Amino acid sequence: MYDVVIVGGGPAGLSAALILGRCRRRVLLCDAGSPRNARAQALHGFFTRDGTPPLELVRLGREELTPYGIETRSGTVTAVDRGASRFEIVIDERERVPTQAVLLATGICDQLPSIPGIQECYGISVHHCPYCDGWEQRDKPVAVIGRGAGACGLSLSLKTWTARVTLCTNGWAPKRKQREQLAVHGVSIRTAGVQGLEHHDGQVARVRLSAGDPVECNGVFISCPQTQQSDFAKRLGCEFNRHGTVKTDHLGETCVPGVYVVGDASRDVQFAVVAAAEGAKAGVAINKALQKQAGLTVAAEPAHA
Repeated sequence: MYDVVIVGGGPAGLSAALILGRCRRRVLLCDAGSPRNARAQALHGFFTRDGTPPLELVRLGREELTPYGIETRSGTVTAVDRGASRFEIVIDERERVPTQAVLLATGICDQLPSIPGIQECYGISVHHCPYCDGWEQRDKPVAVIGRGAGACGLSLSLKTWTARVTLCTNGWAPKRKQREQLAVHGVSIRTAGVQGLEHHDGQVARVRLSAGDPVECNGVFISCPQTQQSDFAKRLGCEFNRHGTVKTDHLGETCVPGVYVVGDASRDVQFAVVAAAEGAKAGVAINKALQKQAGLTVAAEPAHA
């Protein structure tokens, strides 16, 4: 019986494992090895680790778990079953592991548009977050590919980093007020269909359109939908917010006792450093819950009338 099984070995899961290991908890960390940012050349905004390749951060994080006896497993969690007093984690559809608590740090998936060249350039010169990759595109011409208010907002946000922003709507027509706001801030709009990206070794050079000249650019930012990497939270009965992420309290606890969710799967600020902080807080919350179960907390005094 484990005290907690952590599903997902990114910054959130590793941070939680470190805290729980230092609390002398028996922890199993399961990781399928497919992080959202695996194709990125470097992560940014993580102090002392700015510019570190994402997989290198994972390697360093795993190394730090060794002194605390944390078990790590390279495998895919295929089910999380909830019993009367415990959970069972199924790994690779065959191994069943009992645990008192579950921490889901499975993250999300970006639903990339089906545009030729996007896959080849993603993580190199095609990005989704200006806070993560805007600095590298400072003062350079960039294109935004997307539709709706999200794409308009992303285009305006990028003006913080560069004056040369072109919104490629791929056939979508912005509303009048959106056009006016974009025009005021000098964002060009191209509504023709996007046929593909011209690139070399993942470095985009221009966006090819169905009509008119291509859009010359050094980088592309995409506004695309996101989905949960796993549906464990939904199957366990967790509540979701209007953004489609799991509803938790400030420590990552869900409405289901014993189930915690941290990282990109739970919050709307999707930074590696924020995910790590959420993991640490959840580690403390889980340890306190286990202490309470063992009677290691002071009983509350009865309320007086």
